[in-house]
Amino acid sequence: MSTFKRAAVSFAALASLLAGAGAAVADGGTPARDTRSGDGAQALCKRVPTIEKRIERALRRIDDDAAGRGSLARLRQRVTAAEKAGHTEVHTFLSHRLTARTTLKTTLEQRRKDLDAVSTWCGAQGEGSKD
Repeated sequence: MSTFKRAAVSFAALASLLAGAGAAVADGGTPARDTRSGDGAQALCKRVPTIEKRIERALRRIDDDAAGRGSLARLRQRVTAAEKAGHTEVHTFLSHRLTARTTLKTTLEQRRKDLDAVSTWCGAQGEGSKD
């Protein structure tokens, strides 16, 4: 490496070190305190109405009648039809889907309760939705 290149690299490294030290001395040498909690509460408070709509839409779909796509009633009907037709593999597959969807309904209902608590907390903190 030539002497000029070595000097230029050394000068650039020294300049970056001095710039960092100058900024630390300028603000008193103490780092600024981060006031955010890191849990994303503010963003969650903003999203509460959107999340509520999604949960309600999913629960409406699951609770729909046998004509509705994605409903438990329709899936039960399909399980029964597969059993009557003697399609054991299809019956097993659909039965497992029915179990998963029933569990999903329970999970969504719990999320709705949890979100109600979050909404109440956000209101108490003064961080309601900005709709």
